[in-house]
Amino acid sequence: MIETARPVERAILIGINYKGQDEREAEEYLDELAFLTLTAGAEPLKRFIQKLDMPNPRTFVGTGKIEEIAQFVAGNQIDIAIFDDELSASQIRNIEKILGCRVLDRTNLILDIFARRARTFHARTQVELAQYQYLLPRLTRMWTHLERQRGGIGLRGPGETELETDRRIIRDKIAGLKEQLKKIDTQMSVQRKNRSKMVRVALVGYTNEGKSTIMNLLSKSDVFAENKLFATLDTTVRKVVIGNLPFLLSDTVGFIRKLPHDLVKSFKSTLDEVRESDLLLHVVDISHPGFGEQIAIVDETLKELGSVNKPIILVFNKIDIFTYVMKDETDLTPVLRENYSLDDLKKTWMASDKYHKSVFISARTRENIDELRNILYEEVKKIHVSRYPYNNFLYETDMGLNPDISGSPV
Repeated sequence: MIETARPVERAILIGINYKGQDEREAEEYLDELAFLTLTAGAEPLKRFIQKLDMPNPRTFVGTGKIEEIAQFVAGNQIDIAIFDDELSASQIRNIEKILGCRVLDRTNLILDIFARRARTFHARTQVELAQYQYLLPRLTRMWTHLERQRGGIGLRGPGETELETDRRIIRDKIAGLKEQLKKIDTQMSVQRKNRSKMVRVALVGYTNEGKSTIMNLLSKSDVFAENKLFATLDTTVRKVVIGNLPFLLSDTVGFIRKLPHDLVKSFKSTLDEVRESDLLLHVVDISHPGFGEQIAIVDETLKELGSVNKPIILVFNKIDIFTYVMKDETDLTPVLRENYSLDDLKKTWMASDKYHKSVFISARTRENIDELRNILYEEVKKIHVSRYPYNNFLYETDMGLNPDISGSPV
């Protein structure tokens, strides 16, 4: 029997432009939702945005807007309507009845991507727990929906072969998964303690900022990297040596706006790599128009993890595709990327953070990677010397050591 590829599902995107939010920002949020949709394997055909102070408790958007969306769905063979905020069970039920197609919220979409990306037993267990926790308050709607149609984005269940409608069974599964994760967390905690003698550096940042590519450059390894959201779910740890100085570098799951709370709780052991690290490399996609907000979201997540006060190096990545538009009073011509050299970037506000060191690089073209290595070497050296004061002979020139910071032994 020859298997045929499932046709790409057709999707529409729905969001709210809240009071005090400008239209550009609302569009950027739906740009991200569109990227999530593409990552999940669907095609976003059209987006709908309505200005509201708060979501409609019954249909998320207003009566007129939901009827407009229903007409488009009916005339364009739409499979999925995806909303940029979390929906309640009653909202999903009401909207599905009006639109006559499947309805997903942002949380369900992210969980579906995580389910698709999970490779190891640890990652699959974490995602499965988050899925069941999301499913529990929506149990009746989800099971009856799954009965009508299996497969498809947002319906990638946690591996069940038969439909279950008993909440007690779901709660038992959640309890069992938590026990499994507790055991895995204990094992990983022991592994981290065994590595505690070495300085530990963690790559953090918004999803799709280039963390895995930087990991590959610094560690000379082959960590999976792709231009899609959440390419990395499992934490990867590699030993890195710059000059004569060894340390451990970990690549962690990317953060995102409105990252589902259950997912954050499920990925506790993964995020413990961030909590227990000595130094953070906060990678920023400088080419993204909303990179300032992305920095704020990562900082807020680090605050929730209790890691905001750690030493941080801001790594502004993708300078090869950076475009900076600025107007002055005498010239109406935009100042574009070709007018901004590396030296120019070092004079901007991005380089003037008095609390964090910063560096501008392109991981793709390897531009200015040596400066990143230099800064990383100096910061790791400070931690190492403070922790092992009698070991600072490593850095004394009278021992005949002249480390080449670019990474090659001399």
